[in-house]
Amino acid sequence: MSSGTDPVASLAPDLNLWLEDITGDDALAWVRAHNEPTLAALAGEQFEAMRAEALEVLDTDARIPYVRRRGEHLYNFWRDEANPRGLWRRTTLESYRTEAPVWDVVIDLDELARADDENWVWAGAEVIEPDHSRALISLSRGGADAVVVREFDMSTREFVSAELGGFELPEAKTQITWADPDTVLVGTDFGEGSLTDSGYARLVKRWQRGQDLADAPTVYAGERTDVIVVASVDRTPGFERTLISRAVDFFNDEIYELRGAELIPIDAPTDATVSVHRDWLLIELRTDWKGHAAGSLLAADYCEFLDGTADIAVVFTPDQRTCLHQYSWTRDKLVVVTLADVASRVQILTPGDWKAADVPGLPDNTNIVIAGADPYGDEIFLDSSGFTTPSRLLLGSHDGAFGEIKRAPAFFAADGIEVSQHFAVSADGTRVPYFVVGRPGATGPTLLGGYGGFEVSRTPAYDGVLGRLWLARGGTYVLANIRGGGEYGPGWHTQAMRAGRHLVDEDFAAVARDLVARGITTVPHLGAQGGSNGGLLMGIMLTRYPELFGALVCSVPLLDMKRFHLLLAGASWVAEYGNPDDPADWEFISKYSPYQNISADRSYPPILITTSTRDDRVHPGHARKMTAALEAAGHPVSYYENIEGGHGGAADNSQAAFRAALIYSYLWRTLS
Repeated sequence: MSSGTDPVASLAPDLNLWLEDITGDDALAWVRAHNEPTLAALAGEQFEAMRAEALEVLDTDARIPYVRRRGEHLYNFWRDEANPRGLWRRTTLESYRTEAPVWDVVIDLDELARADDENWVWAGAEVIEPDHSRALISLSRGGADAVVVREFDMSTREFVSAELGGFELPEAKTQITWADPDTVLVGTDFGEGSLTDSGYARLVKRWQRGQDLADAPTVYAGERTDVIVVASVDRTPGFERTLISRAVDFFNDEIYELRGAELIPIDAPTDATVSVHRDWLLIELRTDWKGHAAGSLLAADYCEFLDGTADIAVVFTPDQRTCLHQYSWTRDKLVVVTLADVASRVQILTPGDWKAADVPGLPDNTNIVIAGADPYGDEIFLDSSGFTTPSRLLLGSHDGAFGEIKRAPAFFAADGIEVSQHFAVSADGTRVPYFVVGRPGATGPTLLGGYGGFEVSRTPAYDGVLGRLWLARGGTYVLANIRGGGEYGPGWHTQAMRAGRHLVDEDFAAVARDLVARGITTVPHLGAQGGSNGGLLMGIMLTRYPELFGALVCSVPLLDMKRFHLLLAGASWVAEYGNPDDPADWEFISKYSPYQNISADRSYPPILITTSTRDDRVHPGHARKMTAALEAAGHPVSYYENIEGGHGGAADNSQAAFRAALIYSYLWRTLS
């Protein structure tokens, strides 16, 4: 590796390339050799206490069982100490309202895993509408994105084998949906040439019951350079539609309605989010279009839009402080959540005139999200929480006030802990909001979290594990709403894409400096944590801003930005970061790519790098190679790789508790 930050050094041979062999004997021996000293250094009374406390939070029966309505029942997936892999179960609304609902277990995943001798992780159920008689169950081995798909009979509670005409698919990154009770539309690994360069389905086939998959006709084929092709079917009686979405990159989709063999284009901007509900087409803009500002939500009669005769109605228009955060349909109303300086507001709109009414009876000063809305009725679930306020699940409809139906317990004592919002000034003068959660005047460690990518908004929310392991022990937590996210609409993200990526890092560094300038913390007591794209942010903080931090935690990260597009799903993120094979793009990528910018001459804070062998989204080679290169340059680095867990880093609550104890015990030891 380079001893400086000259991007030309990236052309030197990669001596750590062998660590990209995910399950190679030598690579896994290296992993075990690095796991052992990390665990040995952190093991002890504090670690075990934290692990037990985290598991208590994750396993408690007192937490809210969030539900999704399917017909007459509310469905929930639940893990606890007795059911570590989980239960897919259902109840009625009447029973759900009680303190101890009666649950009907549909699938016991622990029992299934024992019978199959597999470490199954639940990956979801596609239940046929409107009769809910069959389901397509997705099961992941160890938490990977790739899944096995098996058909399930909801009445007999048994899987339908392929021999008996059931739909079964081997492990792949599959997309599947019901076209009718005997037909599915499926995109999967059909063999050579059937996947995109990102590793997702390029083809969609119509597969009928009893038919050999190889004989299923192709209804749509994308290009290898696309990200993914997906079919979706709306089986609402009277509004049956099949849509095909071709993602040409991460942010641009061509969308068609499939009528028989005819593809009818939906002529909306490709970078907009397009959805259809009954008579209505919604278009959420990422860029300006036909006089409407980026971030606007537009509506039109669906059939008229296809005919080119539709009047475009404005449902929501953003301003400098306010953006669209979330929306969902009931049968006849649209529920909308907006953010103003990262504060929530909920309204219900009537299609046609699109008049908005504020929802009465909602708690003040909390973050509110739509936890569920029934597209066939008028039922709406809202979840309200804050950094120190446990979740409250509220139930209502579009014509009445919302009332509390469930309340989560407090997992830590919040007395004396205050929440405040501040603004740091970034290098280009932009005001960047951040929240501080802690006791005023506290002198303990401070943990700064951030993400900054893909228009993902980070909003205040209750985190029992963070509260128990960090806040209750005297730590301060900071959430930075940096650019790259969506807290102020799509422009907050688009300006930080590709060549603008430096704005993400400058914003985060500005927040770190502001924390010290305000006297909230000091550099030796300031740590930062991020995962995935946030792991890339941590790598950049290490190599470009090491003087700002006392310690860093970097999880399931992207770090080798010279090769990210060649590893697993990396090609799908070229639209976000740029193409390192393009010299013009590599010119700006090379300036920040952590793996290519390690310096042996600078002093770095200690860093913990974590990943998962089963992460088939962000390649574990990023974390492995960065660790090896930092060691070669003489820097302090701790490493831990979970052999399971997928991109989330944990396959069950026990693994999640272990990972939390690992991270927080590391931060307490390095920052105290």
